[in-house]
Amino acid sequence: MKIEFASPVPPPAPHFALWDLGFRPFYLLASIFAAISIPLWVCQYAGYLPVAYVRSMVWHGHEMLFGYTLAVITGFLFTAVRNWTGQSTPTGGVLAAFALMWVAGRVLVMTPFEMTAALVNAAFPVAVAIAIATPILRSGNRRNYFFVLLLLLLGAAALSLHLSHMGVFAWPELASLQVGLDLVLFIIAVISGRVMPMFTNNGVPGTNAASKPLVEKLALGSVLLLLAADLLQAPSAAIAVVAALAACAHAGRLALWRPWRVLQAPLVWILHAAYGWIVVYLLLRALAAINLLAEPLAVHALTIGAIGGMTIGMMTRTARGHTGRILKADGFEVACFTLIQLAAVSRLAGGLLLSNYYMATVVVSGVCWSLAFAIYAVRYWPILSMSRVDGKPG
Repeated sequence: MKIEFASPVPPPAPHFALWDLGFRPFYLLASIFAAISIPLWVCQYAGYLPVAYVRSMVWHGHEMLFGYTLAVITGFLFTAVRNWTGQSTPTGGVLAAFALMWVAGRVLVMTPFEMTAALVNAAFPVAVAIAIATPILRSGNRRNYFFVLLLLLLGAAALSLHLSHMGVFAWPELASLQVGLDLVLFIIAVISGRVMPMFTNNGVPGTNAASKPLVEKLALGSVLLLLAADLLQAPSAAIAVVAALAACAHAGRLALWRPWRVLQAPLVWILHAAYGWIVVYLLLRALAAINLLAEPLAVHALTIGAIGGMTIGMMTRTARGHTGRILKADGFEVACFTLIQLAAVSRLAGGLLLSNYYMATVVVSGVCWSLAFAIYAVRYWPILSMSRVDGKPG
């Protein structure tokens, strides 16, 4: 008797897949935007750019929050919600339309069409909220309802900043920016609490990263309290107390994850380092509230160190996982992680230790940030634009 063995089925040929899942276009757009926009802003800030890129520091903050950061959040949620609910999220032409809407927002802020820019930039997070609300509601995935609310609040913050600038109502532009940062901080805090112990224990077996219910409630509750204080324009002393208490809560949370044991695993240590910057931010925010240092130092600890570090870490990890690749960073990715840390340290060093070289530290920080995201964009262009290596959909 002749025994025949079936030939292995070869994986399907690679194909263009940029619109197959939400993380693909939005991670790519975010990295390209981050690599280009910061050098333009630094050149403007240093006086080397004859024509203004954006109108002021407020609009620089607007673009990094409602442009870069919101793009990463969108890509993450469009991908994660599909996994959480088993329901579809935008793909194909609909996903491309979302990407085009985001690009339109970046272009419109540089034009005289202020009301159009306001409507587009406010409508984008609202549209994202609707897009994820549909699968969340269909599946009854109640633990993630709050993401819909947070996106709606981000839309309101974006709109209020635009309307304040146009003089429609009396509300400080910086207050809208601060509320937006508080909302993003809460999103990072929630997601970190869900994934950090698991990522840590899987990436470095034996670490025994843990969570304690009381610490979780204190950490998340303190961020919500800070958000409320900023919305109510509370006295500086109250903000200082809330920020200091929040710093203690988040330091305790991070300690339970044992960050000192993860240095051999870059995909893990970048997330721990980013979370450590949250503690630094909250401490600096408390000091800034009582006029012991400048507020921008605290803001950049959050935006560069925490948001920059957490987003590039998650962009790397989720892109690898959702394209069928092993969860191990290579030299390019370690360079990205290191450059983000250098960007944060440089930016704070200029204000705290090297005031005589302040502008030089701003330039160094901008170069490090830009290089990190340029490396990511070049490295991940083929990964994000082509199909999974294992032939699976997504």
